Amino acid sequence: MKTYHIFISHSWSYSDAYEKLKKLLDNYPSFFYIDYSIPQDDPVHTSGTDRELYEAILNKMRPCNAILIMAGVYSTYSKWINKEIQAAKKGFLNPKPMVGVKPWAQTNVSSVVSENVDVLVGWNTESIINAIKELSI
Repeated sequence: MKTYHIFISHSWSYSDAYEKLKKLLDNYPSFFYIDYSIPQDDPVHTSGTDRELYEAILNKMRPCNAILIMAGVYSTYSKWINKEIQAAKKGFLNPKPMVGVKPWAQTNVSSVVSENVDVLVGWNTESIINAIKELSI
């Protein structure tokens, strides 16, 4: 059984969506993954420079098969969403595939996210996992 290496965008730190997504992935049968996201309590978030955090994001994304980005409108205002998208698209020889996930019961999505992801899916475990499997490099 394949293990997927994923990076979950830091835009998720503005809500409990990160934990809810992890729970969806954890509870799906026969789906194995490693989360390479930088924990919110990592010192690079609080005491590092912007460049250090960007480098940490690149290092975490490097082994990843796919990048998950919350597509809610609040993602547009995330300090790091543009840098994460830029890193996924231009920080590697082969761009990292990005899956945009629409938050539960939200109809409005971030144009920044929707214009840059490879696929936009709803808050549905099977849709999210199928997108990861289909896009994984």
